[in-house]
Amino acid sequence: MIVTIERLGHLGHGIARDQDSGPLYVPGTLPGEVVDGTPDGDRLLDAKIVTPSTDRVKPPCRHARACGGCQLQHASDAFVAGWKQQVVETALAGQGLSATFLPLVTSPPNSRRRATLSARRTKSGVLIGFHARASDTIAEIPDCQLLHPGILAAFPGLQAMVMAGGSRTTELSLQVTLTRGGPDVVVTGGKPLDGSLRMDLARLVESHAFSRLTWDGETVALRDRPALTMGQATVVPPAGAFLQATAEGEAALLTAVRQALGPQKRVVDLFSGVGTFTLPLAEAMEVHAVEGDAAMTKALDLAARNTPNLHRISTETRDLFRRPLEPDELLSFTGAVIDPPRAGAEAQTTTLAASKIPVIAAVSCNPVTFARDAKTLTDKGYRLDWVRVVDQFRWSTHIELVARLVRP
Repeated sequence: MIVTIERLGHLGHGIARDQDSGPLYVPGTLPGEVVDGTPDGDRLLDAKIVTPSTDRVKPPCRHARACGGCQLQHASDAFVAGWKQQVVETALAGQGLSATFLPLVTSPPNSRRRATLSARRTKSGVLIGFHARASDTIAEIPDCQLLHPGILAAFPGLQAMVMAGGSRTTELSLQVTLTRGGPDVVVTGGKPLDGSLRMDLARLVESHAFSRLTWDGETVALRDRPALTMGQATVVPPAGAFLQATAEGEAALLTAVRQALGPQKRVVDLFSGVGTFTLPLAEAMEVHAVEGDAAMTKALDLAARNTPNLHRISTETRDLFRRPLEPDELLSFTGAVIDPPRAGAEAQTTTLAASKIPVIAAVSCNPVTFARDAKTLTDKGYRLDWVRVVDQFRWSTHIELVARLVRP
């Protein structure tokens, strides 16, 4: 069957339309391409490009065909940037909203300082990498163009850990974060810890200069502090805590948040994490940071106390989904930052909408829930001033953004 790709879906698959069966999904294709393949339900199998798009490029990574870590390496940077902005525009239009878009910012290749890898012991050794597309098979990625060189350099130590504490029947998950003290590694799915395995893993942490190893929720070794720099502050996040995936993406988000807020006296940082925005913002204004995870709040508070010359930082551990800050609690703030998980922040947005805070810097990793929450705010008198898309997860379908909402 020969079809023409009409558009990309939210997972990055090309979508064609068959008059009889409806939409056909074709991974690895671009709008406008003519494709020949075998229909199988709503998929087109063994697809061959008959007429390529002018936006098609040679994937920069030799693992692109086998690895499922990236979905859009076959598309030009300009196409990906335009498509990601269009996804946000479409989500906003679905809520009857529109906005001015500031230029998109994209993280460079080999900049992922944080990644979750899959690993398994085999007859001949150890496999570490990302899953192949729509498969449980692990694709090896020794020349990955996505990961920071510091993570790639950690692979020999990770392989030794998997050999010591993995099995051939169970897949391990390895979350690796680059820190000033070395890679911080969180392992799940490993063998149960016993005295011998603890000693083996501790030796590996030392010999491969990892900062910390957490094994199925237990800290096995701490060679050096897994410290990160946020503004002028040094933060030691708890194992597995949420962090931005690239330094460049974090910087772009922070720049946009600062631009959105402008000069302020006192702001509230909702879903503050370990202080990605709180600590740099406190160089110029007072900040009240609210986070639901007590360990992250503690790490932020400790960093604030140990950093001189900051404006006052107060912290609060609070579940903002069940107990959002109410309008009367927001009266003393001249600005707000809100950076919720993918589900958005429906309850907290509702109370923000009822507040009198003049300006809100809204950060989101989900255009659909962002548009829903932005609609709640605009219905109560806020104006959606502008949006900046940040392509922190290069070559993926993941989208992040910062928006400025103001009360006229």
